[in-house]
Amino acid sequence: MILRGLLSALCVMTLSGCYTLGDARPAMMRGISTMAVPVSKNLTLEPNVEALLADTITKQLQTDGTYSINYSDRSDAVLSTTLTEVRRAPARSLRGNVIATSEYVLFTTVQYDLVESSTGRSLMSGNVTGQTSFFVTADLQTDEQQALPLAFADTANKLASRLSEGF
Repeated sequence: MILRGLLSALCVMTLSGCYTLGDARPAMMRGISTMAVPVSKNLTLEPNVEALLADTITKQLQTDGTYSINYSDRSDAVLSTTLTEVRRAPARSLRGNVIATSEYVLFTTVQYDLVESSTGRSLMSGNVTGQTSFFVTADLQTDEQQALPLAFADTANKLASRLSEGF
């Protein structure tokens, strides 16, 4: 009986460090509960992707659930995002022709700045890069356009993780 009690106490003490009670947000984000995500800026040559990027980020923040999304005038912070880079890199070449590429990796880089609405000070800022891969068919541009929302989803996932967990 004593051995069972000691074993139970040992398990409780060992496993209690695996879970954090309460808020898991970064320290600088403790007072932020609502966030606004305006339409993104675009510094690349990709046309008409500003609203798609902002919408993808908004949906990922809603899925994460740490912050609620609201209008800029009613939010605690405003998340400004800028698409700074969209590039593709070859991932796999054709078997008989090493010059031709059969699969690409698409990278999207977003610069973000989270500004507190009441004071105007920057809470968090940095760059986030997401990626996806796609196979080449007859039309490379169409293939890349179809892969772009998936790369934005990966970028938004990493950004939401950084905002809600700090890394």
